[in-house]
Amino acid sequence: MTRNVLSLALMSTALVTSAYAQEATLTIESWRNDDLALWQEKIIPAFEAEHPDIKVIFSPSAPAEYNAVLNSKLEAGSAGDLITCRPFDASLALYEDGHLTDLSDLDAMGNFSDVAKSAWQTDDGSASFCVPMASVIHGFIYNKDAFNELGIEVPTTEAEFFAALDKIKEDGTYIPMAMGTNDQWEAATMGYNNIGPNYWKGEEGRQALIKGEQKLTDPQWVAPYATLAKWADYLGDGYEAQTYPDSQNLFTLGRAAVYPAGSWEISGFNTQADFEMGAFKPPVQNAGDTCYISDHTDIGIGMNAASENQEAARTFLAWVASPEFASIFGNALPGFFPLSSTPVELEDPLAKEIVGWREECESTIRSTYQILSRGTPNLENETWGASVAAIKGAETPEALGQQLQDGLASWYAPHK
Repeated sequence: MTRNVLSLALMSTALVTSAYAQEATLTIESWRNDDLALWQEKIIPAFEAEHPDIKVIFSPSAPAEYNAVLNSKLEAGSAGDLITCRPFDASLALYEDGHLTDLSDLDAMGNFSDVAKSAWQTDDGSASFCVPMASVIHGFIYNKDAFNELGIEVPTTEAEFFAALDKIKEDGTYIPMAMGTNDQWEAATMGYNNIGPNYWKGEEGRQALIKGEQKLTDPQWVAPYATLAKWADYLGDGYEAQTYPDSQNLFTLGRAAVYPAGSWEISGFNTQADFEMGAFKPPVQNAGDTCYISDHTDIGIGMNAASENQEAARTFLAWVASPEFASIFGNALPGFFPLSSTPVELEDPLAKEIVGWREECESTIRSTYQILSRGTPNLENETWGASVAAIKGAETPEALGQQLQDGLASWYAPHK
């Protein structure tokens, strides 16, 4: 009799557990609305095949609206269980406000290097609140047909780079380089923080700036603005009013030969361009110089502290940290490079070319993203304006450096 009662009790518990498991549905907040089909057709089916008791819904917002929408949902208690994390301060603020859970005890976090985790940690590294997903790499994408027609070799030094642009401009068939200044951020992201690491020596300079050992008025921080000032001659007529989509279209329609790029462009360019593309890393100043690339930690994913499905969410996050996810994500979304320590074999030739720079160059991240943009004025946003001003010739590089340094010193103690 006792055995029968115990058996019934166990069966009842199993049924309750099973019923609960079947009802576990996780919703993911994200700004990557372009990736909806990828999640629905590849990532989620792969996870649910292994975890049929957990359903996943990918629910993205428009990129420009994501931060505001997410914050509103979190305050209202209506945000999803999983939160796609932007790097550094935006996500750190969410953690400090109690919206993200400390994931340091998640065994799968051991699959990532300290550098990969640093974008989603407290300043002292004691808490990790997002699982790293991917980074993006900066450089230049070029039209191979145009280069072949004009007999141009891929440039490795700045002198070769400007010689190539001169040759393209002289021929007149193509706009030498597709980038506008209307939206501002491109000038900083694909301009200043693309070429800059070769000047300030990547992590060496970035860390020294954070510590207050270098200043934005130092030559290595000013010189990239002087180089950007030379770009104006090659951006084509009307670049001042040219938007980011305009630049993308000019390149993919075959009207421009070179595109200052982030690797996130690869998927879109693959579907839009009908010519073969190649890529080259930011040219060094002198042949033989060590090269540095911006290999920027870009996307992580964390757990909403208010989620009612925390066990299921942790299961999903552990899977995101796995080699299986890295392989699916890296190949389904070429140009977003997995951050897990397990190597991923990429199939896309352009993505393989770009990620190969990791073996040739020293890696760093965008100079303004960690710590230095917490105050007012915001150094990241100020760098947008400064990069545009440099290209337009509205201010001297030295004046721009002084303005940025004065702004940083006004609120950041190591620079006071």
